[in-house]
Amino acid sequence: MLYPVIPVRDMVIFPSVIAPLFVSRPMSIRVLELVRQNEGLVFVTSESSRAEGEPGPDNLRRVGTVCKLLQNMRIPDGSVKTILEGQYRAKALDFKISGDHLEADVIAVPSAGTERTADLEALRRCVYSEFEKYVKLSPKIPDEVAAAVADITDADVFADVSASHSLLSFAEKQSILETADVKTRLHKLLAFFMRDNEMLAIERDIEDKVRAEMDKGQRQYYLHEKLKVIEEELGEDGPMSDVEEMKQKAKDAGMPEETEAKAMKEISRFSRMAPMSPEATVARTYIEWLTELPWKKSSEDHLDLGDARKILEEDHYGLEEVKERILEFLAVRKLAADNMRAQVICFVGPPGVGKTSLGKSIARTMGRKFVNMSLGGLRDEAEIRGHRRTYVGALPGRIIQKIKQAGTNNPVLLMDEIDKIGTDFRGDPAAALLEVLDPEQNCSFTDNFLEVSFDLSKVMFITTANSTATIPRPLLDRMEMIYLPGYVTEEKVKIAKRHLIPRILREHGLSGIDVSFSDSVLRTIISSYTLEAGVRGLDRQISKVARKLATDIAENGVKNKKYSVAKSNLAGMLGAPKLHATRVPKEDSLGTAIGLAWTEAGGDVILIESAVMNGGGHVSYTGNLGDIMQESAQTALAYLRSNADAYGLTKFPWQKRDIHIHVPEGAVPKDGPSAGITLALSLCSTLTGRRIDVTYAMTGEMTLHGEVLPIGGLREKLLAAKRLGIRKLIIPEDNRADVEELKPWVTNGMELHYVKKITQVFDLALKKK
Repeated sequence: MLYPVIPVRDMVIFPSVIAPLFVSRPMSIRVLELVRQNEGLVFVTSESSRAEGEPGPDNLRRVGTVCKLLQNMRIPDGSVKTILEGQYRAKALDFKISGDHLEADVIAVPSAGTERTADLEALRRCVYSEFEKYVKLSPKIPDEVAAAVADITDADVFADVSASHSLLSFAEKQSILETADVKTRLHKLLAFFMRDNEMLAIERDIEDKVRAEMDKGQRQYYLHEKLKVIEEELGEDGPMSDVEEMKQKAKDAGMPEETEAKAMKEISRFSRMAPMSPEATVARTYIEWLTELPWKKSSEDHLDLGDARKILEEDHYGLEEVKERILEFLAVRKLAADNMRAQVICFVGPPGVGKTSLGKSIARTMGRKFVNMSLGGLRDEAEIRGHRRTYVGALPGRIIQKIKQAGTNNPVLLMDEIDKIGTDFRGDPAAALLEVLDPEQNCSFTDNFLEVSFDLSKVMFITTANSTATIPRPLLDRMEMIYLPGYVTEEKVKIAKRHLIPRILREHGLSGIDVSFSDSVLRTIISSYTLEAGVRGLDRQISKVARKLATDIAENGVKNKKYSVAKSNLAGMLGAPKLHATRVPKEDSLGTAIGLAWTEAGGDVILIESAVMNGGGHVSYTGNLGDIMQESAQTALAYLRSNADAYGLTKFPWQKRDIHIHVPEGAVPKDGPSAGITLALSLCSTLTGRRIDVTYAMTGEMTLHGEVLPIGGLREKLLAAKRLGIRKLIIPEDNRADVEELKPWVTNGMELHYVKKITQVFDLALKKK
């Protein structure tokens, strides 16, 4: 059947629904006039795509609704308001232009599955339940709509009417219109309503929370203002207001004049802000930081050197040079008082030697507050200087935070791991520390958050580092380096007995039991299970023994009040030894010399081997030798070749022999010049065929002309030889003064030979042919 067409945009009219329509297109207005003169039926369909001007057949959807025209009303602007009633679904088979309007050949699309069954009725009720919730949650749909839809029992009509009154999108409504099967149509509506109900519930919950917060803030503000007016009328002094309290704190804080003026200005600005505004929160935080910093609060220094020496001896064993330097600092501080120029101390040493605990001891001796901060991995400059207040969540830098935490303006501030500061796009924290650690500048340190200067000159800064190699030179120049050497075995034994074992037994519930470790047991643990400069590994191994004892006591009870840890029990408690001592030759050897080396874990004994074989005059090095050690070997070889007459090597076929130099334990890197005389002895023995007296160990750097130069780490090297039972040592003459400074127990039982020339080394350690 042919019906005139009224195209609509983004709108769907459903069957059984009366809907108003505003028509402004000339073609559609002519259709309304034509329909009013005839039977009053028109085909209403939506545009599938927007067209300029009047839409054509290609711009219209095929499925629409045949509607009956109920009323037309002219509007002054020339458009027409019409009331349409949807009659039935229809599908356009073809569109054509008839005169001055558009017509469509349509057929009715009857609804399928309209038989009233229990399943269909149950589905309709489910949809109505969700639709009722939908109406209650949506503020744009009147509550009367739900009551009107409730009276519709026909599932077909119910689906169309409820879809028409919903706020579904145009695409979703068109999908409902194009669905002829009633059950499928209801399923779609159910899914749409359930989805929208969930979203509307979340929106309602958010709105309620926001409204409640706003109402609470407005109510508090109203009551607060009302209370102030009542107190003024009664002439009574009520509790101090926030602003008055802030002003009083600012006056009592002892700020400098400029800082106090800025604080008062900020407080005045805060008083004019709405209490719940974000700006007020930022301003309050800033004012609290200003008023709570210890501008004039200092702790009194306790500078009794006798007490200081006692505390340092209680807390640390050994480290005599370090303790003396700390006592010197305290003595100068006592005599010079405020005239003393601020100094920044940097403790440099391997892990576990007590750098951090030394900082705590200094604070304890001086009676100052102690705070520490770790700089390891720090990459953001703002961590030192703070963030600008324009950033959300801005805070002062760590320096100011620690000062506030200490509660005084002269604490001992320890900065750990200063050698592990990083750099990235957020700035260079090491550069920010230049101002903090410079006594000429830190009296007026300005944090980005505070925007006022704070005097850091009274703070005692102590830094720690494992190495100075990665510390920038300008920063290194501002600090006084105090080097902490690693502990040797004898010192570790004393530390274990005095500090570690009592603490570990207490922590493991063994305080009431006498657990004894002999010196030989502790030396075995140190030499066979730990390889370190400090005592952390030793602490872990002793703790492991304590856990074994605690487990045995918990299972079997206390059999006796005294336990003695024996060497024979160590393997069962700690497992097989992890380290093995260097195997020193027992007989005079050819080409194997015993050298002494310094490591972070203390001294060590190394073997240097050499061999000669047929070849093409090449020299090879194995054993993971560094560049300096290889150069020392080349120097020794050059000396022997240049003095071939003295050692009977004039006829040696240098171009037909290969020389191989090896240092065992190839997985361990080795470097340094102090193996020079040991390399020369090994090569001389191999080339001349004279055997080496293995009762000697040696250390010393060698020049190209055979001079022996001094070396470092002498104490550690002597103790390493002593530990392996080597009593005869060859050391440079220039190190004689260093030996005289050593404690007597280090050199007791040792036979020391001082040499100036390599020939003296050969005379002592090379056997005659």
